[in-house]
Amino acid sequence: GVGPEHTYLAEIKRVRYETATDEEALEAFSLLSRTEGIIPALESAHALAYLVKYVKECAKDDIVVVNLSGRGDKDMEQFYKNYKNNL
Repeated sequence: GVGPEHTYLAEIKRVRYETATDEEALEAFSLLSRTEGIIPALESAHALAYLVKYVKECAKDDIVVVNLSGRGDKDMEQFYKNYKNNL
């Protein structure tokens, strides 16, 4: 469920909640790992997946900050199960 705080913040337009599929998150997981050498947690990879879509709306000089939490090494097995044929 969604907590009442989140509902309230959405209603007053202080936050906007977006989604990313698991497939998009795994693609973002791979992208950050390959390009920056940073293995994100899958939770953070969902935020990165949305970022890939969002930056298309941004101006070239816009600054976007994404917080990465957790560690992705614990998620390597899940990543491998989904991408072993593409490695």
